[in-house]
Amino acid sequence: MKKLVLASQSPRRQALLNQLGYHFSILAADIDESAYIDEKPHDYVLRLAVQKAQAIFEQLPIHKQADTLVLGADTCVVNNGKILGKPEDEKQCLTTLGQLSGKSHQVLTSIAVVGANIVAKELITTQVNFKPLATTEIQRYWQTGEPCDKAGSYAIQGIGGQFVTSINGSYSAVVGLPLYETSQMLAKFGLPTSIQVNS
Repeated sequence: MKKLVLASQSPRRQALLNQLGYHFSILAADIDESAYIDEKPHDYVLRLAVQKAQAIFEQLPIHKQADTLVLGADTCVVNNGKILGKPEDEKQCLTTLGQLSGKSHQVLTSIAVVGANIVAKELITTQVNFKPLATTEIQRYWQTGEPCDKAGSYAIQGIGGQFVTSINGSYSAVVGLPLYETSQMLAKFGLPTSIQVNS
């Protein structure tokens, strides 16, 4: 049985991978996450997932590479074709959530699996619809501390979930790791979940 390494320190991704029943180790990838000039959001998020997984795979001892798969993932929030990063301060949070208020935006999540002679990647796009937000509401949300380290200034799995009226796509992908696509990709390369059957 192949071993699995998650190239992420995200507690949310760890919890989702645990939900699938996998046993895995965690090694955080230290890469430059800056976007290239004129890089499209979908290209950016796919590139980062692959680079995270490759960086960890290349750190493994040669004798361990043959029986190890490294899973990388990245998520970004996109509004009108522009990536919305993590807010630097309350003002930026107000601006970001003000842009999302009462509208639809996209959450792009990519996964990548890297192993010996393996580089696979997939992009999952989810449409998220927000209710109209009052400025006071956004200010109170900022004071909870939740938006500080979140792409797009909100967490769908946290108190910010009350802003979401509906989604079209994968909830787990918005949180950070799409359960269906992840289990399918890992099974393809020899790591099925305990309940999967060969198709």
